[in-house]
Amino acid sequence: MATSYQILDGKKIAADIKEEIAEKVRQRKSAGKRIPHLGIILVGDDGASTTYVDGKVRACKAVGFNYSLFRFAESITEERLGRQIEQINADDEIDGFIVQLPLPPHISVDRITDRIRPDKDVDGFTNQNFGSITSKHPLLMPATPFGVVELLRRYQVNLQGKHCVVVGASRLVGAPLSMMLTEHGKATVTICHKYTNDLAAHTRMADILLVGVGKPGLIQADMVKEGAIVVDIGTTRVEDPSKPGGYTLKGDVQFDTVAPKCSLITPVPGGIGPMTIASLLLNTLTATERRD
Repeated sequence: MATSYQILDGKKIAADIKEEIAEKVRQRKSAGKRIPHLGIILVGDDGASTTYVDGKVRACKAVGFNYSLFRFAESITEERLGRQIEQINADDEIDGFIVQLPLPPHISVDRITDRIRPDKDVDGFTNQNFGSITSKHPLLMPATPFGVVELLRRYQVNLQGKHCVVVGASRLVGAPLSMMLTEHGKATVTICHKYTNDLAAHTRMADILLVGVGKPGLIQADMVKEGAIVVDIGTTRVEDPSKPGGYTLKGDVQFDTVAPKCSLITPVPGGIGPMTIASLLLNTLTATERRD
């Protein structure tokens, strides 16, 4: 068993990206160009969502973006939220915006997403942005998969010809990630989901294993081959009274036992989470530059 592995440090790479963005903002400011402006819609008082939004606000401040936070009670109707989205669509001051997920059960994520202008959809969730992944000129990439691919790129991981196994087929992560690995990385991709028989037989074949299902500890050491690269996209809050907030973040990979078998592995926290926010900032900058 290998005992030496390298951490794919998303926190460090995200900090590098934010400094690059901050420099571009300074250049835009000195040239008299508009400063990127991100809008954030938060519905309800979910603790995790509030934490994520706070992180995005801090990121905007760190790179010099303008931002607007729109907060609504959990009881807001879908139609009222839709009207707010239409107002932001029409607001020339806002270059891009996101609707923080999850939404309350009475609101359809699909219908709400459909109302976002694709050129302002910096989370990359709309059908137009999703579909553009397979084009030669993609529009705004889904933020989390974008973050995964960018992290691998900055660690000079060559995807071409590698066998990537993606566990999780969600519309937000697994499905677009598999498309990006195929189209832009030229990898061979297997995508697994909750209906996959004998999951371990697939994961053991992976040169690069990417997991995003939200099941802490799903991937055990006997499911990973020696020398594999493992990217843990899952982040679940697990109660932990010993922690200041009363919870700890757990990934989908049993890090302690899996890491010694890997060549590269992401931690949770500090892996893909920071990269998702960095990708959101990159998309916002792109949306702004396209308006120049």
